[in-house]
Amino acid sequence: MTETQNTVAFTPERLNKAQEIIARYPEGRQKSALLPLLHLAQEQWGWLSPEVMDYVARMLDIQTIEVYEVATFYTMFHLEPVGKHVIEYCRTGPCCLMGGEEVYDYLKQKLGIQAGETTADQKFTLKEVECLAACGMGPVFQVREKYYMNLTKERVDEIIDELSR
Repeated sequence: MTETQNTVAFTPERLNKAQEIIARYPEGRQKSALLPLLHLAQEQWGWLSPEVMDYVARMLDIQTIEVYEVATFYTMFHLEPVGKHVIEYCRTGPCCLMGGEEVYDYLKQKLGIQAGETTADQKFTLKEVECLAACGMGPVFQVREKYYMNLTKERVDEIIDELSR
């Protein structure tokens, strides 16, 4: 093993969890554990560096490209360091028709960053995403598993204040 490979390892608790996840699948089908292991890895490191993705590939005995393909496909995985709160905002038609562009412009102005950027204090990262499947309640953004719907500038202020604490 190279030095880089030795620096990336799950904590003992997460390693146990990873082994439990892998054991759910039949021999030769361990690739089925890829998504949950990527979630587990992102939970520990905050994002999926190439070294982390290589580590997951070794755990599953699959090619690294197989991990990279999955990690780059899903927007829920972060391939660069992100802030404490990743705000994913819907940029599709229904949300825009319901005032999304104005609300998202206000959000960017309030945080002083653009999509794909992180605030200097490392608290917030903005990420444009496709539909968040809440079209009737737009504009919408999501932070982890929580949806914030029917957004207004005032509601954005409340949410950012709440998350800043």
